[in-house]
Amino acid sequence: MSFAALTFAHPWALIGLAAAAAGAFLLRKRRRELPRLVVPTALAARSIAPSRWARLWWLPGALVIAAIALTSIGLAGPRLRASRRQDLAVEGIDIVVAFDLSTSMLAADFRPKDRITVAKEVLKNFIESRQNDRIGLVVFAGEAYTQCPLTLDYRVLEELLEQVRTGVIVDGTAIGNALATAVNRLRESDAKSRVIILITDGDNNAGNISPLQAAQIAKELGIKVYTILIGKGGRVPYPTGTDLFGRTTYEQVEIDVNPELLQQIAKATGGAYYAATDKESLERGLRSVLDALEKSKIYEASGTTRYDEWYARFFLPAALLGLLGLGLRSSRLQGAP
Repeated sequence: MSFAALTFAHPWALIGLAAAAAGAFLLRKRRRELPRLVVPTALAARSIAPSRWARLWWLPGALVIAAIALTSIGLAGPRLRASRRQDLAVEGIDIVVAFDLSTSMLAADFRPKDRITVAKEVLKNFIESRQNDRIGLVVFAGEAYTQCPLTLDYRVLEELLEQVRTGVIVDGTAIGNALATAVNRLRESDAKSRVIILITDGDNNAGNISPLQAAQIAKELGIKVYTILIGKGGRVPYPTGTDLFGRTTYEQVEIDVNPELLQQIAKATGGAYYAATDKESLERGLRSVLDALEKSKIYEASGTTRYDEWYARFFLPAALLGLLGLGLRSSRLQGAP
């Protein structure tokens, strides 16, 4: 056993040793200063000689001081390093979800819920089902923004997903800009499998980057794009306000879709296209995406160091010495100096 690997979890607690050392010093000083009894004859010496217990007056204090010292060491958390820190290799995929927030996502053809509500529910379940996959979130309408970079902190990702809503970004459907933003999120990734999942309900009608141009860049970087068209094309119920009773009113409106464009994007990058007209088909589409992926190794810097904890070895002797010292102090030695 090498004590070079001995460390303390709470070294500040060792200050208690200073108190114990001060107590030991004062106790020793008191023993030296006690006057020595001088007697003229052996008979007189026998008549006034101190008892055996009186000569041990210092013992209770010494035991309590020792208990304080041991308690301080125990509180400091002595531990011996048993193994060194190592990085842990885990299987995972780097995924960026590009999520359409255009106002057409309020269409209620998933009644009684609209498209965006159902998509958020399915995405939340998808995130909760993942392990060791880094996931990021890009949101877009007329422009595209990174809502969450690649992360393994799924709780934070779910909170940021919950916050997204329509009407925050200028309206439109900038599919090309969304793909370009997602590609930038994955550009520096070392993962073998890098994937964009594009969820949209419309045709490209905004932005300054062509969707096929962005798809070509993704292809050159080895990034696959899986496209999911959510909702039905043509005339769909769309909320227009509320009636006198506070109920949402709907009107049939025409929403343009372009499945051919999404199919071209997926084909150009080696991904796949899926159509989702209800919650179940959207869930199936996301499951199909993951089933098609090859997992790659991502190295986490969360390796662990194992310690043998020694604090318990000090607390029990400290308790026994402390109780013994207090017991002696309150018994036959209580009348001692």
